[in-house]
Amino acid sequence: MNTTMNTKAVFEGLVFDEEDQQLAISFVGNEACYVINDAGFLRHISSEQIDRQVLNALFGQIEENKEAITEQTVKMIGQDDLFTHAIIQNQLENVDEQMDKILENGLPEAGRSYLGMLGFKIVVNYHGEVIRVEQPALPAEGDE
Repeated sequence: MNTTMNTKAVFEGLVFDEEDQQLAISFVGNEACYVINDAGFLRHISSEQIDRQVLNALFGQIEENKEAITEQTVKMIGQDDLFTHAIIQNQLENVDEQMDKILENGLPEAGRSYLGMLGFKIVVNYHGEVIRVEQPALPAEGDE
């Protein structure tokens, strides 16, 4: 686990407790924390603890679907050649670097708002453990 402090909460506005209450963001020193209201006791959970759990789950899905992602990406950009395949595969291989960049820089506010509008939601318990990540389903091939 990275030992640097997160100064940004990657999923600000998208993290909720088990009672469906959106978690506020606060800082302990320079470290961003999600704040969980536990019957009046405010638990400050390092944003990195929650963000890393979510990113690991998302990147795990990417890893499981790497071939399909590559195929869809080359179709989408209209460049179905060996060189393009290699570039996309290389980007998908370096998820650890991508995760560190996301943790360091956060997501743009517009991106977080868009995810929220699509129904993306993270639910955590009082210990900061991710219980579930709700994400919009992609339409199945042939669906409209």
